[in-house]
Amino acid sequence: MSDWIAIGALGLVGVGIPLGMMAVSALLRPTVPEQGKSATYESGEVPTGTARVQFNIQYYMVALLFLVFDIETVLLFPWTVIYRSALAQGASLTQVLLPMLVFIGILVVGLVWAWRNGAIRWVKSPLANRRKTERQT
Repeated sequence: MSDWIAIGALGLVGVGIPLGMMAVSALLRPTVPEQGKSATYESGEVPTGTARVQFNIQYYMVALLFLVFDIETVLLFPWTVIYRSALAQGASLTQVLLPMLVFIGILVVGLVWAWRNGAIRWVKSPLANRRKTERQT
């Protein structure tokens, strides 16, 4: 038996079981249409307003910067693991260090760009600015 047949069978089972469970659930569940069932549930409260809320763009910028530098650490870890063994097997210091230094350099340039464009600076609320000016006077 080929390994690929086993992998394909596992994939079919992994897709088939959830689809089968959803089909059986759709056939067996009672259907009692009510207007209240289609309403948005808000912890027993009557929903007011729209679901569209504008979030501050800073949340997204911080999340994206976190992802970039989180992935950086994921890519740095394997390099640090093979660093000594690569040198022991005859690789030159330039061959081992240069690619990682270029990678870190690109990330530093991106961080400086984000810093200069204000992506890292958190915008203070008007209330915080008002309190700051009151303390200074």
